[in-house]
Amino acid sequence: VGEAFRPIFPKYVMPSYGVAFGYCAGDTIDKASIMYRNSNLKDKHRNHVIALCCFDTLLWQSLASVFIPGFTINQVVKATQFGMNRLSIAQVGAKRFVPTAVGLSVIPAIIKPIDNFVDYMLNNGVRPYYPDYYKVL
Repeated sequence: VGEAFRPIFPKYVMPSYGVAFGYCAGDTIDKASIMYRNSNLKDKHRNHVIALCCFDTLLWQSLASVFIPGFTINQVVKATQFGMNRLSIAQVGAKRFVPTAVGLSVIPAIIKPIDNFVDYMLNNGVRPYYPDYYKVL
């Protein structure tokens, strides 16, 4: 969301990444605590499974909630600004608010494709290398 507001509030874009990473950390802690309370885990593998769960969750959330959406929205906003400047059809206020509105409007359209893409990347990238005792959970 922060990238969409870059034309209006450029100083708040970087702090918005802090909020987004806070969300990633919160989800990682939540998933780790669920794994910790899971009675099906054998003591021998418990710490390893929890660490792997943290890694997987943090990687997935960082890609699906921060990096890819941030880049995508940033590029949509830039393209909108470029188009508006090129066409010279907008007033000064519109040149700030229209790119933000377009950036915000693409968010619902990009969520599912990005989530599916990140699932595909991880399922065909790092997850096949996870130990068997992690895969059965």
